Amino acid sequence: MNRNPGPVDGPPADPAAHPNTAPRATPGEPSNPPAPGETPAERRRRRAVFLRELTEARELRARVQPRKTKERRMREALRMRTFRI
Repeated sequence: MNRNPGPVDGPPADPAAHPNTAPRATPGEPSNPPAPGETPAERRRRRAVFLRELTEARELRARVQPRKTKERRMREALRMRTFRI
């Protein structure tokens, strides 16, 4: 039986073969650079559409899976209470 590599086993022999080694964007660097010729107004419009669709998807999930939504809300409230000073 093969074991999954853990922290004791060390890094994999070929780092490129590991699925979690993709380069990450730094906080100051945009993950999606603007398309050539795109104005800031077009970027804001695309972002507004994306955020609208994201909100719509979350609302749909809340309607379709009410139990999971309630659990998620309760976990978030507990997290907020935990770190409140």
